[in-house]
Amino acid sequence: MKPAALLVHVPDVQIGLDWYKKAFPKGQCVFLEEFSLNVLDIDGFTLEIIQSDAKVGAGKFGTVLYWSVPILEEAIDRFAALGARLYRGPMAIEFGLGMCQLEDPFGNLIGLRGKYKDSK
Repeated sequence: MKPAALLVHVPDVQIGLDWYKKAFPKGQCVFLEEFSLNVLDIDGFTLEIIQSDAKVGAGKFGTVLYWSVPILEEAIDRFAALGARLYRGPMAIEFGLGMCQLEDPFGNLIGLRGKYKDSK
């Protein structure tokens, strides 16, 4: 098995989709007409931006998906420029890498893992 999709719950789907398209510019927006749903395809992995509701709200209440990035500090700066806020870290982890969590404008967490700028 391999991960196929991540559902990101937001209070306004269009605003959420617009933000995530900026945050993941390599993602291709795909409209699934049968479900009236826009998804972002990122190299075969799908981000589904979904309306939060009474059963599943937006926010940081559990699972965090970590994205591999080339240089951690540059990725943090890019997400911060889009309105994300550093939530936890950065901290050193195995193999000379660092990791952190950022909070998107909707309260969800995005994990990043990558090399530090000055590491070889």
